[in-house]
Amino acid sequence: MKRELKRERTRRLLLDTAKALIQEKGCAGMTLNDIMERSGLSKGGIYHYVKSKDELLGWVLQEWLEETSRRFFAATAYEPKTFERPMKEIVASLPDLENPGSVGNQVFMYLLGKCHQPEVQEVMRQFYEGALQVSKQWIAAGQKAGFIPRSVDAGKTAELFVLISLGLRVRSFISSGHYAFASAEFAKLMAEMLRPSNHQSG
Repeated sequence: MKRELKRERTRRLLLDTAKALIQEKGCAGMTLNDIMERSGLSKGGIYHYVKSKDELLGWVLQEWLEETSRRFFAATAYEPKTFERPMKEIVASLPDLENPGSVGNQVFMYLLGKCHQPEVQEVMRQFYEGALQVSKQWIAAGQKAGFIPRSVDAGKTAELFVLISLGLRVRSFISSGHYAFASAEFAKLMAEMLRPSNHQSG
């Protein structure tokens, strides 16, 4: 138990340190030496948890998924059960996809530019698969609760939502201004696709 607690504390320390340094120096400017100095961990202590800076950056992406999922499933525990409450937790995370200054987007674009490297490609594959799996879980939870029709194809719908979210991340770096389709429209599309017979009323 103590070992697990220590591992979680160290993981949290690494994540918090990495995110702070990304905001200060950017992904390219941050080094493992910076993390050592800021966290107080030794190089061996860091390598016990991650093999490289890129793997640590992958943790930052995964954390965004995990935190959104945690809030979603926490919202499903409330009574009475509703479609709107957990959906609000997902919608609340969408504007972050359009912010090029967010830590998650900085990490995503940095790693995307290094996808020709097998190790980084694997980190990004895991993030994509994780996002897809989490999206399927959200839809399945809604179907189990009776709020989303069984006729909704969880696999195809989840894949579309993930593709759109990735597109919003990329667009935030290559264009700015007013868009016909932004996070608000994405939220509306999600509600319409998940509750096709109810979207007019809510």
